[in-house]
Amino acid sequence: MKYICNPINVSYRYQFNADPRKGGELQICREAADPSMILFKGRYYIFASMTLGVWVSDDLAHWESYRLPEGLPFYDYAPDVRVIGDYVYFCASAREHSCDRWRTKDVLNGPYERMEGSFPFWDPNLFLDDDGRVYFYWGCSNETPIYGVELDPVTMLPRSEAVAVVEGHPFEIGYERVGEDNSTLPASAEEVEARYQAYLKSRNMTESMVPENLRPLIRGMFSNKPYIEGAWMDKHCGKYYLQYAAPGTQYNTYSDGVYVGEGPLGPFRLAENNPYSYKPGGFLPGAGHGSTMRDKNGGFWHTATMRISVNHDFERRVGLWSAGFDNDGELFCNQRYGDWPMALEGDPWRDPAWMLLSVGKAVTASSFVPGHEPSMATEENVQTWWRAAGNSRNEWLCVDLGKQFKVHAVQINFADDRIDTPCPGEIRPGSQARYIDEAERITQWKLEGSVDGEKWFVIEDKSDTETDLSHDLIIREEGIDVRYLRLSDMAVPFEQAPCVSGLRVFGLGDGEKPAEPVFSAARTGDLDMAVQIKEQKDALGYNILFGSSPEKLYHSYMIFKAGSQRVGALIKGREYYVRVDAFNENGITRGKCVKL
Repeated sequence: MKYICNPINVSYRYQFNADPRKGGELQICREAADPSMILFKGRYYIFASMTLGVWVSDDLAHWESYRLPEGLPFYDYAPDVRVIGDYVYFCASAREHSCDRWRTKDVLNGPYERMEGSFPFWDPNLFLDDDGRVYFYWGCSNETPIYGVELDPVTMLPRSEAVAVVEGHPFEIGYERVGEDNSTLPASAEEVEARYQAYLKSRNMTESMVPENLRPLIRGMFSNKPYIEGAWMDKHCGKYYLQYAAPGTQYNTYSDGVYVGEGPLGPFRLAENNPYSYKPGGFLPGAGHGSTMRDKNGGFWHTATMRISVNHDFERRVGLWSAGFDNDGELFCNQRYGDWPMALEGDPWRDPAWMLLSVGKAVTASSFVPGHEPSMATEENVQTWWRAAGNSRNEWLCVDLGKQFKVHAVQINFADDRIDTPCPGEIRPGSQARYIDEAERITQWKLEGSVDGEKWFVIEDKSDTETDLSHDLIIREEGIDVRYLRLSDMAVPFEQAPCVSGLRVFGLGDGEKPAEPVFSAARTGDLDMAVQIKEQKDALGYNILFGSSPEKLYHSYMIFKAGSQRVGALIKGREYYVRVDAFNENGITRGKCVKL
């Protein structure tokens, strides 16, 4: 059996950002986002922003990163790829000039044939219909919609007028609202201008000092309007499923919605199941701006962007989840336990094979920096982490599971904490000026286990590896008996002090599952509901499930504390059903389904 555990376990390249919207100060982080995934000649390929290349897999579980031939637009966001005949067609985003397109019969080696473009665009998506006609979608803005146009299949130039196909409606569609948990409605024009002027004043700037092309982008930062972006088109049973992302990549509610149409350019209606890709809770939230693909066996998968956004708004990773279409033609994606180990085979709605054992467990360390205590490595929050006081190979981190468990998987998540190093290359100018680190970095460590805390055995030794996997996954399908797990002998890029945001342990306990959860749910507005969960000592966490019927609870929000939780992703005028499931180290207990 093969397993995945999000984010995808692959090398994520460092970015040296000198974003003029942030005053040009250098900000360093890892980034990959906006994945386009295809199956081509028996292999899977993911093209993601700011990677200098492509990720390749034969089985969806094991991915390798490859550099692509020079000359492709590696510094342009949202690369789009589609298979048309014997070719893979590739393009990416640029607002300042017309965007060219490339095609190739050999993704890794090329050659890539350039096809001259005729207009600029952002967040592109190419679609081949069954009849051989080709369509193109683009758009990434909090002011303008996503557009669609038919292209000539030979020249790839427009052969029709562009039409608006998706627009934002944050007053009617809750998941389009910006902010954590979709908490904020758009600001008035007067509020935007006041915030813009305050921003200039705080930096001792006048508007004349701001490049003209950046003024609307900076004003847009204060508008609280959602970004409507990231189009992706699929066709299923004669209907067209136009997917899009909202409200913004830096929020825990970054998600993918979907419209359904009878034709490739519409008209479109908002699908019943929305947002179909939505993961606001858990260790690593976010599931927006992605792509949907059918695998070799006919199953569907959705890959999308996950959010960290601590060192920079665009500090992001990529996730992969089971997807599909139900009997009513609704596109869905299963993210109920969306950053736990998941077997690749089986029902798209299968429960995880193993439960989370490490959340809230006692942690000790060789040292720590105040504000980055060892306990932060087990609190299930990617935005916080343990940081060692130094970068010696003698630093270590140890989690005590409280008793002996059968452990089947461990995910080791390294973080970055205000890296202080000069940029190793030349910053490329632009509205998002940056340098993508070209060096092949290395992340090394050793993981040991113990039953009694005195005698130790090696679980995995990567202390001399040449790989750079900052979210590495260790699988022991047969299980190992262990109470203590110790991470040591660490070395990370740029000689940082090691930082761990999640030493996450999965397995199965031999005790009782939690009692059936007691909860209430009430609609608190057109777009919001409040779920009140009674605390129970035998539960480690809860999954709030909701959807259009008791059989279609396709949306989920994982939390680790009982009490009141606001969910702001509802759609005005639609009915919802809600269920709360409780989980602990021994399994999952389903609650009763109620109607809002």
